[in-house]
Amino acid sequence: MKRFLFFLRRVYQFLKVNGFKAAGNYVEKIATKIDVFKFYGYVVDETKVEFDNQAYEAHKNDEVKILNWVIPEMGVGSGGHINIFRFISNLENMGFHSRIYLHESINIKDNETLNNFLKQHFSILDSRVEAYCDISYMQFAHATIATGWQTAYPVKNFNNTISKFYFVQDFEPYFYAQGSEYIFAENTYKFGFRGITAGDWLKDKLNKEYGMQTESFGFSYDKEHYVPKQKESDDNTVFFYARPVTPRRDFELGLLALNELSKRVDNLTVVFAGWDVGNYEIPFKHKNLGILPLEKLSDLYSQCDMCFIISNTNLSLLPLEVMASNSVAVCSKGENSSWLVNENNAIMVDYDPVLMAEKMAYYLKHKDELQKIRQKGLKFAMSTSWEEEAKKVRDALLKGIEADDKK
Repeated sequence: MKRFLFFLRRVYQFLKVNGFKAAGNYVEKIATKIDVFKFYGYVVDETKVEFDNQAYEAHKNDEVKILNWVIPEMGVGSGGHINIFRFISNLENMGFHSRIYLHESINIKDNETLNNFLKQHFSILDSRVEAYCDISYMQFAHATIATGWQTAYPVKNFNNTISKFYFVQDFEPYFYAQGSEYIFAENTYKFGFRGITAGDWLKDKLNKEYGMQTESFGFSYDKEHYVPKQKESDDNTVFFYARPVTPRRDFELGLLALNELSKRVDNLTVVFAGWDVGNYEIPFKHKNLGILPLEKLSDLYSQCDMCFIISNTNLSLLPLEVMASNSVAVCSKGENSSWLVNENNAIMVDYDPVLMAEKMAYYLKHKDELQKIRQKGLKFAMSTSWEEEAKKVRDALLKGIEADDKK
């Protein structure tokens, strides 16, 4: 809500500059002034929480290591939070005890509300994990972990810990144009935290460009929800992960490619899901499924010859979920993808709509070759394990805590 109001204020500025007085006056009633200081105050906050030597002496030899996780406020179904909670829950069985703390929460203002919300919407989170609505509750921990660029600022100021880590799931400066927020996000990679990254692209990028000490983990999938099924129809069906509200998912590029594909392949149906695209002009045969519940995704993927999932930043979990459902992932080329997917287990395409269409058309016309990729993709997905990836995070945490405890 806070970001939405800030957006409205920016809209108001634009409308006034461009002379749309009536609309501008309406927005002005909602947001009359832009308070940059309130919205971004944590960026310049230098209030420190100092090291508590008494707490350190009491806990330094504990077998169970305490972890503080600072997280942004979550919405229902937030994929980034699900992944964080998945690792937290696995670590709870590996010699750690976690506490999570909300940073800059707008809607959740007390601990009871937070815990009830988590129980209702994030059953993946282990019940032993403590949850607090604000970072003011943070106490000594063996390690304190930032989980997004906004959360890195309070972690920088929190010194009542042995180690500081940064759980990085994407290169967040790329979420913005080259401006203030890009800089705010990029600066957090210079805070001296130990990085634990989703994949080797981020691991190498943060190490080479910002000098971070980095370790990485890989991806797996929820084996309860994603299971292989046979496609029932002979029709040519392509799924597209359509997120026009998420620029890094290349909606416009993908839409152009699919239009070109429709000119090259007969009897084609494109299935859109991820967002409601009903207000877009789409001239080819398609289905607009909007946002679907998790329980329906595997069935959808399995009934598609291929699933078109392109990204200009780090991969999501979708390629593995698609493979596990016995479909074929079509992914954009680049180091942000190749750490997980390649020509053996997926179809890799260039960032060009015509070339994308030509390559997808080739495989839709050569189903025997498509089937070989499908089999390899399923085999690869089934070889992965969240438990094995959690062990990598466990080892990185123990390594960092041990090294910092000797300083």
